[in-house]
Amino acid sequence: MELLTRESHARGMRVMLDLVINHTSDRHPWFVDSRSSRANPKRDWYIWRKARYGPDGQRYPPNNWRANFGGGSAWEWDPVTEEYYLHLFAKEQPDLNCENPVTRRALYASSMEFWLERGVDAFRVDTVNMYSKPPGLPDAPISNQEADVQAAYTLYCNGPRIHEYVGEMNAILRKHNAITVGELPHTPEMERVLKYVSAEARQLDMVFQFDVADVGVGKMHKFDTVPRAWTLSDLKRAVARTQDLIRGTDAWTTVFLENHDQARSISRFASDLPEHRVASGKMLALLETTLSGTLFLYQGQEIGAVNAPGKSYPIAEYRDIESLLYYKMVDERTGGCADTLDRAFSALQHLARDHARIPMAWDGAAPNAGFSAADGAGTGARARPWMATHPLASEINVADQINNERSVLSFWRKMLRFRREHVDLLVYGDFRLLRVEDPDLFMFAKDNHQGDMAVVVLNFTKSTKGWDQPRPEELGLGVAEGIQLTMLVSSAEGADGGNLLAPFEARIYRVDT
Repeated sequence: MELLTRESHARGMRVMLDLVINHTSDRHPWFVDSRSSRANPKRDWYIWRKARYGPDGQRYPPNNWRANFGGGSAWEWDPVTEEYYLHLFAKEQPDLNCENPVTRRALYASSMEFWLERGVDAFRVDTVNMYSKPPGLPDAPISNQEADVQAAYTLYCNGPRIHEYVGEMNAILRKHNAITVGELPHTPEMERVLKYVSAEARQLDMVFQFDVADVGVGKMHKFDTVPRAWTLSDLKRAVARTQDLIRGTDAWTTVFLENHDQARSISRFASDLPEHRVASGKMLALLETTLSGTLFLYQGQEIGAVNAPGKSYPIAEYRDIESLLYYKMVDERTGGCADTLDRAFSALQHLARDHARIPMAWDGAAPNAGFSAADGAGTGARARPWMATHPLASEINVADQINNERSVLSFWRKMLRFRREHVDLLVYGDFRLLRVEDPDLFMFAKDNHQGDMAVVVLNFTKSTKGWDQPRPEELGLGVAEGIQLTMLVSSAEGADGGNLLAPFEARIYRVDT
C-alpha cells in the first residue's frame, strides 16, 4: 500500500479505499473467537441473541428482520453456542456490535488508522448509517403480509447513536485530512441527509444518496420488477432531489449513475442496442458532467460499457451473492417454475451488480480482454478472471476507443475538460429542473448567479424529437424581450443547434439575455 500511495501521489492522484465496518467475514479471527463460546471475551463484539420459541416448541429467530440479500431472515443459528447472530447482509457477513466501545476502538485502529498511516487519502464508507441498531431490536412493521420476515431498514438505518459513532470516526479522519463519502441508503429525507453532510455537522464530506440508484427497482425486493419499470419523470425527480441538497444549505452533493453495486447506466436508462449504444453513452456523459457536485465515474462507464446480454451470459456465469441468493429464492418458492425463473433472470439481466463487476475490457483482441495475462503472469498456469469476460468485449473496449475521436471515451474526455473550464456554472451552479412531466426530454438549467446560465436538453428516446426553447419565466428570468440560446456542445455528430434532437442526443446551450 505504501508503494501504491507513493506512486499515486507522485502522479498527482489520490487513493480512496472502501471502508466496510458494519460487518466482517464469518472467517475473521474476531468472529471465530466470538462464536467459539458464549464466555469468549469477543462474544459481545457481534450481535448475538437467544431464540424465540412458539407454543409448539418450534425455534424462531429473535425478530422478523429480513436480510438484504436473499429475502430470508437476518439471523443465523449457531449450533455450537445455540444462539443467533445478526447479519443484515449475507450470513457470511455477521454484523459488528458497535454498542461495545472496545469493538469500535478496534475497528477504528485496524480499518482506518492502519491505512491512513500508510498514506491513504480518503474512504468510501460502506452503509454508513447502519452501525447503530435500535434498543431491544424490535420487530419490523409488517409490509408484506405473505412473508415471515420483513424489511427493517426503518429501524436499523439512522439509529439513535449513529451520529455519535460517525463523529468518532470523523475525529480520526480529520487528523489526516482524509476525505469521506458515505453510502446512505434508505434516507430520502433531506433533513436527515444534512445531519451527515452539512458543514456545521462535520460528519462526512459528502454522501451517495440512493434516489437515482433506486429508480425502477422493486418495492418489496430489488429484483421484483421488470426492465424499464420507470418513467423519465421518475428519473428527473430523483436527479433533482440530489441536486437540491446544496440549494440554500452548507452541504455538498455527489453525481453518479454507476458503481460496483449498480448495473450499467446505458442499459438501465438509455438503450444498449448496437445502433444506440454510442449515442446513449455520450448522452449520459453530458448529463453527468453538467450536474453540480463531485462527479464519480465508474470503470467501464467511460467506454460505454453495457449489461451482459442474457443469451450469451447466462445465470451460470453470474457470481454476485445478491443475484445468486435471489435466483435461488425464486427457484425454491416456485418449485423451479420456468416462467418465473425467466422473469427473475430478466430482472437480473437488467439490474444485477454482476454487470459492473465483469472484468474491464482493455483490449478486445487479447486473452481475457486484456484484464489479466493468459499464462498466469509467466507462471505457466492458465489464468481466468473470477468472472467470464464480457461477450461484447471485442466491440466495447479501451484499445478501440482510445484514439477514436468519435468514441464514448473521447467524448468523456471532452466533457470533463468542458466541465473544468466552466466549474462555477457546472460544478457549483444551481440546478433548475424544467418541464418535469415531459415523457421524452430531460431539460434543466444551470445558473451560477454571476451572469452565466446554461440550458441542458437530452432526448431519452430512440426517435428524433422536436423541442421548444424554455421561456424566460421558466428560467426564473423577467426579461421582457426574451432570451437567446447558443449551442455550446452536442453529443451528436454534425448537430446544427436547431429544434430537432437526434435519438439520444444531448446539448448544452448558453443563455443570453
